[in-house]
Formats: sequence, C-alpha cells, structure tokens
Amino acid sequence: MNLNSIDILKNSSAPTIVAGPCSAESEEQVLAVAAALAGRGVSLFRAGLWKPRTRPGCFEGFGKEGLPWLQKVKKEFNLPVATEVANAEHVELALSAGIDLLWIGARTTANPFAVQEIADALRGCDVPVLVKNPVNPDLELWIGALERLNNAGITRLGTIHRGFSSYGETYFRNTPQWQLPLELRRRIPELPILCDPSHIAGKRELIMMLSQQALDLNFDGLMVETHCNPVCALSDARQQVTPDELFVILDRLVHRSSNAGSCDFSLYRRQIDEIDDAIIELMAKRMNISREIGAIKRDKGITVFQPFRYNEIMQRCEEYYRDGRLSAASVKEVFEAIHAESVRQQLLIVNDNNG
Repeated sequence: MNLNSIDILKNSSAPTIVAGPCSAESEEQVLAVAAALAGRGVSLFRAGLWKPRTRPGCFEGFGKEGLPWLQKVKKEFNLPVATEVANAEHVELALSAGIDLLWIGARTTANPFAVQEIADALRGCDVPVLVKNPVNPDLELWIGALERLNNAGITRLGTIHRGFSSYGETYFRNTPQWQLPLELRRRIPELPILCDPSHIAGKRELIMMLSQQALDLNFDGLMVETHCNPVCALSDARQQVTPDELFVILDRLVHRSSNAGSCDFSLYRRQIDEIDDAIIELMAKRMNISREIGAIKRDKGITVFQPFRYNEIMQRCEEYYRDGRLSAASVKEVFEAIHAESVRQQLLIVNDNNG
C-alpha cells in the first residue's frame, strides 16, 4: 500500500488528539467547544454533520448547513477541522467547504459499494482520510476499505479503532478486541492508528481507562467526543466529556516509550519461544488423538459432535482460572478454539471415504 504521512495529525512527538462534539448541533455549540479546545494541544477539531443513526426518528445531523460553522472554527481558532462522510455528495460538499480531513464511519466501512463511491469521489484529491473499523470484527473488510481508497490515489490514509458491536448487554458499548488493530499494525506498520475510546466505552467513566490502554498499545493518538454540555447533547450524550474533563484525562495519561532498545528481553523471549514450541507440540499430539477418535466415530457411525463432552471441557476450564492468573474469558476462548479445531480434524477423518 502506497502511503504518505498525515502531517495534520503529527504536530509534535506527543499522541495526536482529535476532539469535538459527536454532532454539530448549532453554530453557538460548535464555536463554544472549539474555543474551549483551542491552544491546548488538540490537533484537530471533529464534529459530525451527517449522522447515520440506528433507527429513524433520531437526530441525523444538520448536514451541509453546519459546514459554515466548521469554516468559522478554522478561521477564528486556527484549528484544522474534520467530519464524517458516507457518500459522494458528502465528499463533494466537504471538499468545497475546505474541510481538512474526512473520516469514514463504521457502518460505511462495512459497505464496499459505499466505500468505492467515496473513493471515486475523492479521486485526484489530496485530502487525508481516516477509516473507522467496520461494525463487525472483520479485518479483511477494514483493509479492503483502505485498499479501495488507496487504489483511487488516496495516499494520506489512517485508521480509527472504535470497537466492534456485539449482541446483548456488554460492559462496553463496542468491545475493543485489541488484537484486530494490533494485527492491522503488524500488516501495515506505517499506517497511523487512532483510538476512539468514546465509542468503545459508551459511557464517559471508561474513557480514561481505554485511552491509557490505547497508548500502552502504541496507538498514535485519540479521538474523544467533547461537548460543553454533554447531558443535553442531541446524540451520544452518555459518552461525551466536557473540555475540562478531557484535559483532566489527558493530563493523567502516562506516556510510555515505544523504544525497547535499552532493555534486554532476550532471556525472557527465549523462554517464551520455548514454551510456545512446547504448546505447538502438545497441540499436534492432541489433534493426532482427535483424528484417531474421528476414525473410531466414522467406523462406528457415531456423530462427531458430542454435546456432553463439550460441556465437560468447558466445565474443566474453571479449574484453570480459579487462581486468578488467567481470565475466565481468555481460558474459555482458548479451549473453544481447541475444541473447534478438534471437531474440524474429526470431520476430515469422518468424511474421508478412503479411510
């Protein structure tokens, strides 16, 4: 992927901070938030003009009516401005108003046709674009959106990690699943990645914790929804913070170095490598036994999946995390993956007509 740096996000060695209201609700509101943020280390002012909502009847933004408000922020406070776009018309209106940076929201990223429409509308432009992760944890879909934009000649690209939707009541509004943006970084190391703790959290009390975790994972910055009077916000009131709360959060964040050159981890890493090799060997032995069981099930006409046995395995998981050294969710996830691979191996044996 052919990428150039996004200078607008890198005005110092400190993490990039993008802040502003979820929605641009009025000229007065936009300018009040911008006035509170200007000159205090915020790199970019964000405000949503077009707001895709889950159900009809919710506030969906003022659209192009709010573009002059963002223009005033640029002029009066010397703050670059950003907004979300979801189709070609949004792109054309934003570009004509001189918006400095565009981002593509999670719902749009999940729609390749919409991303391609945006990419075609941006062809020949030099505006930087940030792409939020898709609603569902699909790394290939996320990378595909970046590739569509890059293929249209957009080289100033970055991403925003805003978490992933899940069914039912959860601790976070959108689960972080940090492993996905970390895998994205492994594959495309030059790609800037910001974290949107507001959308992951869903409630302002969790933003500090999530922001610290993102910095500890070497994210390039944060996008935090900020409103002068969050309780009266027309969208996502629960997850927005006041400017004063934002700066308290930023002041408390611990900034760690990504340079490990001064530390010698070689001994520990060798130990980890040895343990990993042992785990792989044990996994291979386990799957060999699973295939032998699969052959017996095939010959005896027994179904591969045995619910009672699966329940036994899951119940035994409790024994491994009772001492508190491992989380219950992590142990459960590991054993679910092991069982799924065991079932796959047995299916291969059962369906092998030459066995």
